Amino acid sequence: MALVPEGRRLFARMTVRENLELGAFTKRSQAEKPARLEQVYQIFPHIRERERQLAGSLSGGEQQMLALGRALMGGPRLLLLDEPSIGLAPRIVETIFSVLSELHRQGMTIFLVEQNVQAALTLAQRAYILEGGRIVGEGEGRILLHDDHVRAAYLGPLAR
Repeated sequence: MALVPEGRRLFARMTVRENLELGAFTKRSQAEKPARLEQVYQIFPHIRERERQLAGSLSGGEQQMLALGRALMGGPRLLLLDEPSIGLAPRIVETIFSVLSELHRQGMTIFLVEQNVQAALTLAQRAYILEGGRIVGEGEGRILLHDDHVRAAYLGPLAR
């Protein structure tokens, strides 16, 4: 299991590579570190280019890619994400959700807390809609995406 927390929680004064290597903290992931590092760099080639740069000097989108990459270094079967799209440009959000979709296709379980309802419900097999701390809707993501209440409350009048 690995967590990508809201706010990314990177080590700003460490390099991109050092942050990634911290994600491989188990005995098994240590043994697989070179292969995992290469996998992260294939998923996020832009991060490879920044390998020696301090994490604190990256843009918000680059930091989110790095936080996700660090989580993947541990080889999790369950990935927990808290607001991965917060404060990011639409293009970066699209990249992040594309990666999450591919990871899910490869068999990884993803538990996502996200305010970007469109992106979350498009990705989710199972979703829960919370309002004021109470569950007001649940079901398959693609079905909730077409629910009248969800569309009116979260996707706006143009979504109809």
